[in-house]
Amino acid sequence: MKLSAKSRYASRILLDLALHNEGVPHRVNDISERTGITVPFIEQIIKPLKHAGMVASKRGAAGGHQLNRSAKDITLGDIVRVMEGSVELSACLSDPKLCGRTENCLTRAAWQRATGAMLRELDTITLAELAKGAPNCCQLAEDYFDRNQPL
Repeated sequence: MKLSAKSRYASRILLDLALHNEGVPHRVNDISERTGITVPFIEQIIKPLKHAGMVASKRGAAGGHQLNRSAKDITLGDIVRVMEGSVELSACLSDPKLCGRTENCLTRAAWQRATGAMLRELDTITLAELAKGAPNCCQLAEDYFDRNQPL
């Protein structure tokens, strides 16, 4: 299984907002410059994140986007579920009717276990944890943690 670019980029965007969490919204152009993600793709990705309550947006000259929840309350699992929808390793897990062998399948239970393990692990990794891994050479990360500001 390979995650879509949307899931990977959504993680980068949210991590950027976590690292720049000064209580003010950030313009899409600034997010784009910091993350290397194009403005149109950021705009496309922000919509489901906003709908899921992870991002708050403000219009106008002082507008932009910021985290709507604490970075410690947003996991990679949350992000993947929002961006991917179904994350099962086999299509028959979300729709058993897709396979005529579902009732007698010897491997279906293994795919269920593996999917569960993957999601449980993704649910343990928060944006706050990822932010702590920012390189020491990154002045932003040093300033952020020197202020002891809670993620």
